[in-house]
Amino acid sequence: MLHRVVNTLLASEPLVDVEEAAFLVFSHPLPSQPLGFIDARAATLDLTVAGHDLLIRQSPGLLTSHRKEGTTGAVVWAVTPLFASWISSPTNFLFTHALLTPASTILELGAGVSGIVALALGARVAHYTATDQDYVLKILRQNIAENLSVVLPSRKKTGKHKLPQQACRNGGEHIAVEVLDWEMDSIARGRDVDLVIACDCVYNEALIEPLNTTCAALCRLRSSAETPTLCLVAQQLRSPDVFEAWLKSFHNKFWVWQVPDGLLDEGLREGSGFVVHIGILR
Repeated sequence: MLHRVVNTLLASEPLVDVEEAAFLVFSHPLPSQPLGFIDARAATLDLTVAGHDLLIRQSPGLLTSHRKEGTTGAVVWAVTPLFASWISSPTNFLFTHALLTPASTILELGAGVSGIVALALGARVAHYTATDQDYVLKILRQNIAENLSVVLPSRKKTGKHKLPQQACRNGGEHIAVEVLDWEMDSIARGRDVDLVIACDCVYNEALIEPLNTTCAALCRLRSSAETPTLCLVAQQLRSPDVFEAWLKSFHNKFWVWQVPDGLLDEGLREGSGFVVHIGILR
């Protein structure tokens, strides 16, 4: 049933020819933004996302460290605030067609330090879980705690413009922070959610299969064929080879649609250097 709904909303059938789809995505001129950091040297960023003025902390030192397990989650990537504004908008097709509602539950993979998607979207749903490796969780919790009163004005501030980190550490009313490593952690006993989000997690070919396997495992937790878990993947277009490898792997596990320009904000449309796909588990 949901498969047909998505077909109708996106005015297209799911992708069939993955190589052609990947070729078409990279056939348009792309802006020069090879990595996609907003500012990798800044300790803090002042960003306006979905009408909210956020102060976001980063860790430039961690980004440039030699941590062998990875450091890319230490700073904010350019697609993140654009995606957060789009996905949290009341005019987003997911909300206007009740695929997301105030009762929805969401899990984000690879949230990084920023918490921007969690802050923008978590205020609009029943529960939002932001996950990543353990090394980013301290700053992620801090960013969510310090900006929670901005996106949820009814929450009273404590101290000097801060909410206690315990509010998001234990889940609070809307947003939880949890460790989840795609390569190490099993989610066989996890809770099912309405939507899985991965925002700019596709950059390293070695991580493609663990990422897509985790997306599929999370979606498989829901047994209802009528309302399966949706998977939404937003990414910056960097390497054609990495993108095609991701799309082939994702297509093996999911029915896949590329979200068309007519349903995206200007900053995510063709020529922006970004692309958004939606998947339903096969």
